[in-house]
Amino acid sequence: MSPELKLAMATAREAGALLRESVDADLDVIEAHAHDIKLALDVKSQNLIESRILETFPDHAIYGEEGIAGDQTSDSQWIVDPIDGTVNFFYGLPHFCVSIAMRREGELKIGAIYDPSMDEMFGVDFEGPATRNGEPIRPSDRATLAEAVVTIGFSKSKDAIEAGLARYGRIANRVRKTRMLGSAALALAYIACGRLDAYLEEQINIWDIAAGQLMLERGGGIVELVTSPSNPDKSSIVSSNGKLDFEDIL
Repeated sequence: MSPELKLAMATAREAGALLRESVDADLDVIEAHAHDIKLALDVKSQNLIESRILETFPDHAIYGEEGIAGDQTSDSQWIVDPIDGTVNFFYGLPHFCVSIAMRREGELKIGAIYDPSMDEMFGVDFEGPATRNGEPIRPSDRATLAEAVVTIGFSKSKDAIEAGLARYGRIANRVRKTRMLGSAALALAYIACGRLDAYLEEQINIWDIAAGQLMLERGGGIVELVTSPSNPDKSSIVSSNGKLDFEDIL
């Protein structure tokens, strides 16, 4: 295991422990929007992650949901989501995670996703298969929508929600089941290990998907992103196990 992945996993686990300790605590909401909230704990978790990474790699860059740190001219950039699934976490739903990826010269190289509720650590290194708790994983072999379980995310803007509903209407009767789980990182990790078969969302941020994208692609899955013309870090996503026909789910 590379030093980068060891650090990402250890740091994700430490941040996950912080979240787990706070599950029943009174949570400080610092921003509340129509379809989202932000917690002081998001900032605290990212600060912890930043400090651990920069202690080891002081010349690297941090790019996270809660801001940037380090040397932003560095070729090595860590992409951090300190709580993916914040609304789930706030409402006591045990489906959230910490996601940490590192890209070098613009290319994703390593990723770690830690689910503190399940004590599951997903990882992917510079080379080799993605893993769950140290064991290799791969996507499912399901090749038809009729046998597929598809998860759909509904984004935060009115236009994105309406587009997501339209897409949902096109596929809901053609798949075995649909699920709306509330964590993009775990959605991709679940496809990477065969629990789900596809994930779609109209608007998503790079920090939500970076680690999971690499895990899924390493196992032969497909991630198709269309970048927002107004924000280069927001994209629509269609992802699958690599066996489903993309034309069936677009």
